[in-house]
Amino acid sequence: MELPKRKINRLADYDYNQNGAYFITICTQDRKPILSQIVGDGSPVPKTAGLIAEKTIMQITEKYPSVSVEKHVIMPDHIHILLRIDNGTGNPSPTLGNIIGWYKYQVTKEVNRQNYTAGEKLFQRSYYDHVIRNQQDYNAVWEYIEQNPRKRMMQNNRYK
Repeated sequence: MELPKRKINRLADYDYNQNGAYFITICTQDRKPILSQIVGDGSPVPKTAGLIAEKTIMQITEKYPSVSVEKHVIMPDHIHILLRIDNGTGNPSPTLGNIIGWYKYQVTKEVNRQNYTAGEKLFQRSYYDHVIRNQQDYNAVWEYIEQNPRKRMMQNNRYK
């Protein structure tokens, strides 16, 4: 039996280490709601894995000084990150794949360490990325990240 081909979700011929803003979504394995819980007013309250994910987001700029995290939210089963790469000139810089790969590895390693598990997958294999093309696009992504927890809470309340 032939396995289905994985859909390539990267822009062809796009240099993912060039300066710019990127919207990233990282999903948990099997979309398990292990990162946070949406409460009352639509605020996500992080669980242990979510606290680790949050702490590691703050470490991205330490690991990659040319990268800034401009906005993020830890949802129950996924993470949204709006980040900017500003490499200037000179040294080779990390690609978006390097950054996200490092992030997912660090979070998974720490969650497994705290849970006394080894090799357990925390995240899905890939991630979604969107290259921010202009200020209007940037503003829309910012608003989406801002409203996503409230929107999720309202959807969940409809199905109770």
